[in-house]
Amino acid sequence: MTIGSIKLVKEKKSRKSKQPVVDDHSPLLPKQDGGFDEFNGASFSGAVFNLSTTIVGAGIMALPATMKVLGLIPGIIMIILMAFLTEASIELLIRFSRTSKSVSYGGLMGDAFGKYGKMLLQICILINNIGVLVVYMIIIGDVLSGTTSSGTHHAGVLEGWFGAHWWNGRFFVLLVTTLGVFAPLACLKRIDSLRYTSALSVALAVVFLVVTVGITIFKLINGSILMPRLLPDFYDVASFLKLFTVVPVLVTAYICHYNVHSIENELEDSRQIRAVVQSALALCSSVFVLTSIFGFLLFGDATLDDVLANFDADLGIPFGSLLNDVVRVSYAAHLMLVFPIVFYPLRLNLDGLVFPSARPLTLDNLRFALISGGLIAIIFLGANFIPSIWDAFQFTGATAAVCIGFIFPAAVTLRDRYGIATKRDKILCTFMIVLAVFSNMVAIYSDAYALIKKNSSPRE
Repeated sequence: MTIGSIKLVKEKKSRKSKQPVVDDHSPLLPKQDGGFDEFNGASFSGAVFNLSTTIVGAGIMALPATMKVLGLIPGIIMIILMAFLTEASIELLIRFSRTSKSVSYGGLMGDAFGKYGKMLLQICILINNIGVLVVYMIIIGDVLSGTTSSGTHHAGVLEGWFGAHWWNGRFFVLLVTTLGVFAPLACLKRIDSLRYTSALSVALAVVFLVVTVGITIFKLINGSILMPRLLPDFYDVASFLKLFTVVPVLVTAYICHYNVHSIENELEDSRQIRAVVQSALALCSSVFVLTSIFGFLLFGDATLDDVLANFDADLGIPFGSLLNDVVRVSYAAHLMLVFPIVFYPLRLNLDGLVFPSARPLTLDNLRFALISGGLIAIIFLGANFIPSIWDAFQFTGATAAVCIGFIFPAAVTLRDRYGIATKRDKILCTFMIVLAVFSNMVAIYSDAYALIKKNSSPRE
């Protein structure tokens, strides 16, 4: 069951008139009794909602920490720049997919670089999505059980309510959440079955943002917030190199490329896909900018890698403790409900990579259960042993995410099998590759330098 094996006989304006031909290994449109007979196509607003849900996940929690590294002005500029680069890379994917008649990202990579190109994409999606889901679990553990940063313990919601007990420790809470929430939702075989949980997850994310903005505005009015740092503060080589560590985090925050084709395939009018992408990116960028600004304003240089962990102290406002819990619980619940949306393509790509010639996954219950259980176990272990979301974002953002978001679309464009790339396209793609490779190499070097320096420092 490989990605990109679906081929449409011909493109038409409306989904109602499309007649897809699907082989036995199609992962995007697995064999179902109903097929397309009763589905007339997704609406524009529904497509924007689905793509926005793909984008807004755990990445938003690390964005206030990028303001702490870059300063407010460069941080906002970088968020907006990354949105434009993401839109440009997705536009290239869509344009070249239509020319090659590919209806998936994997199909496009296979058309441009053969089966090894498709396999490389599948591996990158595995790394990226496992990393993202590990981050989800880390944040949920931070929120419910607490976290320790720089020797300071930040109490979780359950610890604050009931005190410290074995049953509200990190390992046990994540185990119960995995078995009680993640596993049942991950067992659903159709992504359409998750539409209601997705809607609720977006509403919970909005609750988080509204409460955070409200708290910050209240504290601005009563004068209890200091002026934030507008520009980066660097004083040696290590602090300068640290500026580049935000690039993988920003890249990961915008990765949605692996879901663009499936959303386009469901649109009633597939010509709307570019407007869908632009609308979703505009919406998510607004949320990212607001969260970054108000999160950094609220906590300043005390902002943690996971800003939710900051909501454990007295905010100095009426009902502060209640609002702390509302913010943390609402976003933890949001991540629980978004988890299966990211897990779905993860399972599909692993199956396509390991069992490329097998029958559709939805028809093999044993294979479905083994793959689902194995992936959930890996994610659970990762969340218990990886120390922070910044570390997870650094790894996935500097490796798989940058390939999915920029390097692969640019490589397809520069390969230009059909001679449709313009000079501007090639210049843009060269810029994206150079920026991605340089920034991520410096980010990796900076992390390694800091780790070596820390380990080589004399212990007192």
